Parts: sequence; structure tokens; C-alpha cells
Amino acid sequence: MPSTPRVSVIVPVHNGATTIARCLTALSEMPDGLSEVIVVDDRSTDRTGEIAAALGARVIANPSGRGPAAARNAGAQAARGEVLLFIDADVEVQRDTVVRMLDHLDRHPEVAAVFGSYDDDPAHPNFASQYRNLLHHFIHQTAERRSASFWAGCGAIRRPIFLAAGGFDAERYPRPATEDIELGLRLARAGHVVHLAAEIQVKHLKAWTALSMMRSDIFDRAVPWSQLIMSAESMPADLNLRWSHRLSVILSGLLLATLIFLALGHRVFYGVPAVWTATVATALLLIQLLPLDGRFYRFLLQRRGVLFVMRVLPVHLLYYFYSGVTFSAIWVWHHAGRSTTFRRA
Repeated sequence: MPSTPRVSVIVPVHNGATTIARCLTALSEMPDGLSEVIVVDDRSTDRTGEIAAALGARVIANPSGRGPAAARNAGAQAARGEVLLFIDADVEVQRDTVVRMLDHLDRHPEVAAVFGSYDDDPAHPNFASQYRNLLHHFIHQTAERRSASFWAGCGAIRRPIFLAAGGFDAERYPRPATEDIELGLRLARAGHVVHLAAEIQVKHLKAWTALSMMRSDIFDRAVPWSQLIMSAESMPADLNLRWSHRLSVILSGLLLATLIFLALGHRVFYGVPAVWTATVATALLLIQLLPLDGRFYRFLLQRRGVLFVMRVLPVHLLYYFYSGVTFSAIWVWHHAGRSTTFRRA
């Protein structure tokens, strides 16, 4: 290995024994001498560190023991490469992923960071894993090239820019959350260019359940994302914060709230007949969902068929609903003068 490899691949991990071998095996297929692989072990209690070392990775401990943001920062401090490539421990790269990341940065010297996408063939066949990963894939595949975000599941950034930006905000995010999105927003607001290279795709190895998906959506995504919006006062209409997504959240929440009122025997919803409110919300929601979510449902229809789409419909509406409820709760909390810092539960 040369004294200064071009890329330092940084893999933060906590109890990742079930996926780390597959992750590192795929990374070992990169061209010799191009990169170093640094695994930052965040207080694992299983054999993660032992497996990673046996596969040739440089294993270091997360010195603060405070989640993936701090782990990635520790990896960046130990790195020697001019480019930092962050890969999640439950991600399997393709043979040419690292080379394509470098090629993108070489062809676009104005770009500070670039990130990719999950592919449309997640490792686990259960419904929750398929739905969650296909939604992520679709959002990234239909987003604009220039982004005001970042994705640390498979994202590269020039090391001097990362260090100058202060890295990930480990104080604000001591647990897995939206620390990568916040970094991307900071980079964009500082005038740096971030690209979403949707053609660079990796496989997600994580097995989702309905419960783990909802908990992650609410506590690791909706809560910190809402807090970020409150603290920033505005957010770019990027990825799943596009205005169409925001309106879908509001309408889904309104519809389900009025349906609950009707089910409980109430006939008036804030002075308006609940039936009228539900009818109007349904009509607006259908009108809203046709141009955007219609594309998503057609995508799912092509990939997984009619029965899968029928299962997704109520789950997707529920996703919008609890996202809207979470944002409303954080909005009230924020305007009541409470802190919007995301802390460990």
C-alpha cells in the first residue's frame, strides 16, 4: 500500500457481526493500493472487531463511544487518503463503486462531495425491507443531480473540505439520525457543490421489521429532521423534503385525523362537519399523490407486482401520517421555547 492512498474508506459499526464480513469482502475487491479501509468500532459487544481485523481492515475504537457521527469523525482523523468514502456496515458495494466515486470527483473538480443510492434489489426479501429500500431507491433515482444533502451510507467527500467543515455534528447527534443530512446542508450553505450520483448504487443488507421501520422513521428520521427544520427555519426542497412530499404529509394527517373523529362518533372537526373535511382531504390527497406517488406506485408495480403495491398503499399513507404528527409535535415543542437538540433517549 502506498504511504498516501487516494481513498480512505471509513466504516462505522456497532454490533455488526451479521453484515460486516459481507461489507468488507466487497470492499476488498477494489484495485490494490487505491484505498485503505478503516473500521471504527463503536462499543460492539459481539465479534465485529475480530471479524473486521481478520479481513484485513484497520480497526480502531470510537474514542468517545457516542454513535456513528463521532465514529466517522474518528475515522477521518485517522485517515490518510485525500478522499473520505463513508460506507455503512450494512452496505455491500459493487466492484467498481470506489473507482466510480473517484472518477466523479476527478471529472467534476468543483464538486466537494458525492453520494449514491441503494439499488432496487435489497438483500432481505421480507415486505418491510423491500418497501423501505425501494422507497429510498426511488427517491434518490428521481432527485436532482445537485443536492443540498449528503448520504453517509455511500458518500465521498474531499478530506480537506470535510475537516474544514468540522465533520459530522457528534454533539447534536449522539445516535444514528440525520447527521449526514445536516452535514450536506452545511456544505451547501457554505457554497460547496454536492452531487447525487444516482447511477452509483450499492446493496442494503439490513433486515427491517415493521416495528424497527416505524421506530427509525419516527425517532431517527422524523424527530431529528423536524428539529433540524426548526433550528434552520427553512430547508431546501430536496429528496423527500420536496414540496409535494410535505403536502402529502399534511393531507394524510388531516384525512386520518378526521377518520379517527368519525370512528369515535364525532361529527364535527374544528367546527366543520367531519365528513366534509374527510371528503375534501381525500380528494386533495388523491390529486396530490397521482403525479408524485403515482410514479412511485408504477415503479413498484413494475418491480414487485400488484399485490405488493396493494400492501404498500396503507403503509405509505401511515408513513405520511406519523411523519406529519411528529413534525407537528416538534413544531409545538419548538414554539413553546423548548430545546430542539436531538439527544439520546
